[in-house]
Amino acid sequence: MRTSLKGRVVWITGASSGIGAITARKLAEKGAIPVLTARSAGKLRDVAATIGGEHAAMEMDVTDPDAAAATAARIHERFGRIDVLLNNAGYGEFIPFADAPLSHFQDIMDVNYMGAVRCIKAALPYMKAAGDGHIVNVASIAGKLGTAKSTAYTASKHALLGFTNALRQELAGTGIAVSAINPGPIDTPFFDRADPDGTYVRNVRWFMLKPDKVADAIVSLMETRKAEKDLPWTASAGAKLVQLFPGLTSGILGRLTNKK
Repeated sequence: MRTSLKGRVVWITGASSGIGAITARKLAEKGAIPVLTARSAGKLRDVAATIGGEHAAMEMDVTDPDAAAATAARIHERFGRIDVLLNNAGYGEFIPFADAPLSHFQDIMDVNYMGAVRCIKAALPYMKAAGDGHIVNVASIAGKLGTAKSTAYTASKHALLGFTNALRQELAGTGIAVSAINPGPIDTPFFDRADPDGTYVRNVRWFMLKPDKVADAIVSLMETRKAEKDLPWTASAGAKLVQLFPGLTSGILGRLTNKK
């Protein structure tokens, strides 16, 4: 059974570009009320100008716990509820472990993992008071499959996925659903920073997901409130094989995925 998104207030982090911006537009088309948040006020204004229907845009940095709490309070004050939280903010950088400073690991974990934790901490009291809500975390197939030169990014997504699974158990019976969506590589500005010379993108372009497809999957996940969605199906199948037969598949996995 699908839940209607009409009139639902959806807080989206990382909404100034890529998947966040596209998902916001698609939610508005469904009659939802997207609340776009990101660090760049200028980019947020540009995206908000392309959205029809009721919406809001609020500047916020997910690494700032006070800003997350204040944003949740502003959303609740304006709309009276927070129905869905989409934790989409995140980034990656492909760096060999030996060359990566400790700050590389700390910074990625601070955004990709702790950013989601901060926003959930801020939104959850309002959801609990309402007895209803939905937390959707954009993790990654990287949260199930580790690849070379992405140790920090992979670790952050493993952390987010493990956190999501544990929180789902903790909130069972409260009326609050907790979901993860785990896409493979997506053709978005994510790779402008992760892969500035374009080597990885050139090697995996045949495999890359279209951002509209991922945004559609996120919206569908909000409607069905299912626990998890992997895409594409080939990556999902590969993740299951690696988990079942890690010794047998590690060499094959390396040849297929270590294209950075």
